[in-house]
Amino acid sequence: MITEVGAVNLRQNLGELLKQVQHRKDSIVIIQDGKQVAALVDAALFARILRMRERFDALSDRIAQAYSDVPAEECVAEIDKAVAAVRMRR
Repeated sequence: MITEVGAVNLRQNLGELLKQVQHRKDSIVIIQDGKQVAALVDAALFARILRMRERFDALSDRIAQAYSDVPAEECVAEIDKAVAAVRMRR
């Protein structure tokens, strides 16, 4: 479950919110001035997010290297073409 809490509420109830995250595997989104500014998530989920980010960065680097000699405009045109083709199938 994802719960939103204000920053003041977070300060007043940090212990209870940490228990929710740790034991119930809830995620807490922290709101300040009406905007989402941070989140409390279970440590295992955070580790998974970091691994996924590392894999994404590595894949992005491989793609960038593979297409380094292709002009950016050509890459954007190919992406737009592929997106349009997928949307046509729906």
